[in-house]
Amino acid sequence: MKLTLLGAGAWGTALACAVAARHDVMLWARDATQVEAMRSTRHNARYLPAIVLPGSLALSGDLATAVAHARGGLLVLATPMAALAGILARLPARDAPPLLWLSKGFEPGSGRLGHEVAQALRPGSSAGVISGPSFALEVARGQPTALVAASDDAALAELAVQALHGEGLRIYTSTDPVGVEVGGAVKNVLALATGIADGMDEGRGLGLNARAALITRGLAEMTRLGVALGARAETFMGLSGLGDLVLTATGELSRNRRVGLRLAQGLPLATILAELGHVAEGVPSAAMALRRAREHGVEMPITEAVVTVLEGAVTPAHALERLMGRGARAEG
Repeated sequence: MKLTLLGAGAWGTALACAVAARHDVMLWARDATQVEAMRSTRHNARYLPAIVLPGSLALSGDLATAVAHARGGLLVLATPMAALAGILARLPARDAPPLLWLSKGFEPGSGRLGHEVAQALRPGSSAGVISGPSFALEVARGQPTALVAASDDAALAELAVQALHGEGLRIYTSTDPVGVEVGGAVKNVLALATGIADGMDEGRGLGLNARAALITRGLAEMTRLGVALGARAETFMGLSGLGDLVLTATGELSRNRRVGLRLAQGLPLATILAELGHVAEGVPSAAMALRRAREHGVEMPITEAVVTVLEGAVTPAHALERLMGRGARAEG
């Protein structure tokens, strides 16, 4: 099968490496200098320096060439959420390959999820999302990973299975792209919260009890918002909900968790993001998630606490005090 990945960040590169041995795969990067460097060194020095790019993996800096390569196969968009609309708008209006995206988050400014962006720009087209608990480095290494491909188009989800399912990579299907996208977006916000909690008390953290409470009550927030947006509640007990939340909130490779840990140390957000050098989707998504929750009358106290810390309105200690001072209530 012909497969093109648009976006040579960590995740796009990792997935390209994972399937290059089984398919005719091309990886596109918008930066021509990056493409030439990857061609000459067979490494993606900025995003996955420890991984050798397979010899069979084709590289291109020309978008038209990359899209044409996927005709008859599958196109996978591996851009940050902020860039998804821009890439979709550049695709041909007719005869574009079926497409899926890896983007996780709410679009900055509009607060749209990926399927809403696609509906606005490419109404009626075959599209969907791939998500789940997956650190790019482990995928590139071939370590066991399970993902979910979600689309209203069942045939597209099955095409994703044909393209990606194999040794080291297990692909499940879902007909609930809304739930899969909400899970992928909100888990990053909750990972910020967990990182903050684990980094407080001079780095000693608030304890494992606190971490478990944040993850569990965070899952409840995620589910409430998802259902309000049209998702099915059971989706959030799956890979793209609970699975991705646990990984991102506790894993040492999590960018969002790392940002939370640094916020707990009192560092300015701008400094943290500059040092990170990569996109932490939870940062722009937090305010968008809270805005959409308020539009639907959904309570998200943990998300609200994260937003106040990101905005510099309160300290992590004060945000914790507010959360712990909330009145008692039934869990359900």
